Amino acid sequence: MNHDGGVDDLVGLLLLLKMQDIELIGVGVTPADCYLQPAVDATRKILHIFGATGCEVAASCARGKNPFPKSWRQHAFYVDALPILNERAEVHTPIASVPAHEHLAHMLRQSDGKVTVVFTGPLTDLAAALTIDPDLAECIEELVWMGGCLDGDGNVHEPGFDGTAEWNAFWDPDAVSRVWQSDIPIVMFPLEATRNVPVTRSILRSWAQLRSCSREMEFVGQCYAICAPFCEFGPDTVYYFWDVLTVAYVGRPSLVELTPVQCIVHTDGPSEGRIAESTYGKMVQVAKAVRADKFYQYITGVLTSHINV
Repeated sequence: MNHDGGVDDLVGLLLLLKMQDIELIGVGVTPADCYLQPAVDATRKILHIFGATGCEVAASCARGKNPFPKSWRQHAFYVDALPILNERAEVHTPIASVPAHEHLAHMLRQSDGKVTVVFTGPLTDLAAALTIDPDLAECIEELVWMGGCLDGDGNVHEPGFDGTAEWNAFWDPDAVSRVWQSDIPIVMFPLEATRNVPVTRSILRSWAQLRSCSREMEFVGQCYAICAPFCEFGPDTVYYFWDVLTVAYVGRPSLVELTPVQCIVHTDGPSEGRIAESTYGKMVQVAKAVRADKFYQYITGVLTSHINV
């Protein structure tokens, strides 16, 4: 897994850890929607506390073309400071001695079989790994990526841009273009798919009732409390399970229906970072229909595996 340190990324990491029949062999942290050090520290604490002490964490040396808003990036500090992550004086989760893209290449090469690569942030480290070793594509079963927006209703609202891009693609559109040039099979979770699974007050209330039964749910509740102000802008929410839905697919592919789409990425101009349908583009599998009720049931079940829900 490679993530960029947001609240949803770190909850997605925990979800991946708790899935049966999934072996997590490495984690990379990209300083996109986070500040790097607190995101790395929080990642190591999650792995240590929730049972994956031997899994190495690699810090990325990537720098994006278009920085995320500072206020979003600060969330990594909040998660790293949560009481549940700081009950133990020592954290034994190892740090990789090489940058995340080199660590990714090493883990892929030493694996006995093909590896599923999950990216919930920008694709910069994957693109860098492919640049130093283009044959790495042969080691990847598929790339599962939260990123992009095909309907043009993006979440980047910056001066000089037309609002059609999604932030993970916008941070480094050249990296998306590089990955699109590879032979890696891609499953893409665009914004329009993730809008089917909002973080609602009702789901947070139901999880609050389970917090004494599950340390995992206690952590998740503390994490999404950080995002509470977002839930006050409308009757439901403007915060979604972007990365959690993407990770959930790895454990339960039946949660979504995939549609093959040919698409390209715009690397400059007002639409920089936009992923658009094109007969000249790469064929990727795009998440479209989402079984939202099954999704909520599934992640609740994974995070409270020892009780009935």
